[in-house]
Order: sequence, then C-alpha cells, then structure tokens
Amino acid sequence: MTILYIPAQRGARRAPANWRDHAACADADPRLFFPAGTTGRADAEAQADRAKSVCAGCPVRAACLDWALATGQRTGVWGGRLLGSVPRGAAHR
Repeated sequence: MTILYIPAQRGARRAPANWRDHAACADADPRLFFPAGTTGRADAEAQADRAKSVCAGCPVRAACLDWALATGQRTGVWGGRLLGSVPRGAAHR
C-alpha cells in the first residue's frame, strides 16, 4: 500500500512518497512515540519529550505531521507534536 503525501498548503514542496524511509525515527522503537504512562503522567510526558527530541532534527517532520493529520491519527507523537493527550488515569496508577 502506498500512502501519498498531502501538502498542507498550495505550493508547498511535496515530500517524496517514501518519506518514511528518510524519517529520523525509522530505526526507533515505535512504542516510544505512543506514551502510555504506566508509572504516571510525568513518566508519559517524559516519554513524549524523548520522542519529540527524535523528531527535532528530522528532515521529513512536516510530511509526518501532515500525514498524521490527513489520515486522522488521534494519538502519538507525529512530526514533533503530541496528538491527543496522556490518559488521565495514568496519573493514578
């Protein structure tokens, strides 16, 4: 299955269709980008910060975020942004 890049603005430079191959997170553990907060909200926020630091220098960060928004991703760190939030119950576990 090929997932096309949908630019956020007219005239925006198109990222290659294989933008994921160029992502800084390509070799990272995917669980890092979906903070669960098993030991509390602070733990989940720290995990999200670590994921965002991977995104910070990524050459396809904008394409990643655009793809996540265009495809309705509701949770996780995409393009350096945390979508959704850390579950409220995580602070009480």
